Amino acid sequence: MNHLFRWRRLARLTFMLLYFLIEVLCASQQTVQSEIQQVKGIVGQSFSFQERVIKSGNLLYGELGSIANVYPGKRGKITLEKRFENRLHLNNVTRYFTLSALQIDDAGVYTVENTDEGKKTKIQLTVYNVVSKPQVTECDSSSCSVVCSVDNEKEVALILYRGEEILNQTSSSDLITDLSLRLEVEGKKYNSTYSCVASNPVSNETVLVPKCCSEDGHANDADSGERSRGVLIIIIIICVLVAPGLVGIAIYRKKSRNGHSQGGANRYTRIVVA
Repeated sequence: MNHLFRWRRLARLTFMLLYFLIEVLCASQQTVQSEIQQVKGIVGQSFSFQERVIKSGNLLYGELGSIANVYPGKRGKITLEKRFENRLHLNNVTRYFTLSALQIDDAGVYTVENTDEGKKTKIQLTVYNVVSKPQVTECDSSSCSVVCSVDNEKEVALILYRGEEILNQTSSSDLITDLSLRLEVEGKKYNSTYSCVASNPVSNETVLVPKCCSEDGHANDADSGERSRGVLIIIIIICVLVAPGLVGIAIYRKKSRNGHSQGGANRYTRIVVA
């Protein structure tokens, strides 16, 4: 009798343990499935939602709900939201939903429902523009400095490097104002290579900073030569424009003096005759 009681108790404990393990596994699976995958897309390019829909399934988008449905035996899809027309399709090879010609406002939470396996995959899509190329907008040789700037957009950072060393960096959530950094270089350090880098999570652009000064920290000979040539050209132009006027004035004054002399001689002759 005692053996039978012990066996029943052991069976009950074993059943409870198995039930507990099954609950834990189910809960962990639901937790994994409820996690949102963070992904990035680029404006104008395509993006594939990495969850296969073999026979049937749906694609949901935020509060809009279902925007595409796939049924058994159907190769295509039904798009319910007009803004996705001709851009959303199911790849017949990979069986991934693919969204082409991405736009900034395509960002949001998508849910791929794999009806065959009873699986749901949530994907947070963030869409970025390709970052603009930085511009060196000012080169002041008198202070050996340059200003590097770039159009500010979502999560853009502007960084100044000396070689691989970061000298300065900036970013701003104010997308109206461009990002800019000033680089002032001491003469002893001008042998180094300086670069200006604009980056965001999907792209980066690099521009080498031009040398405005010589190694001793003074204006480059090339810059001085350019300025000298510029001044010389301006002087020549002024001379060409002013010279004809000066010649004309000289001729006019000479004629005026000759006229006065002849007039005086005639008056004197008339007085003698009288």
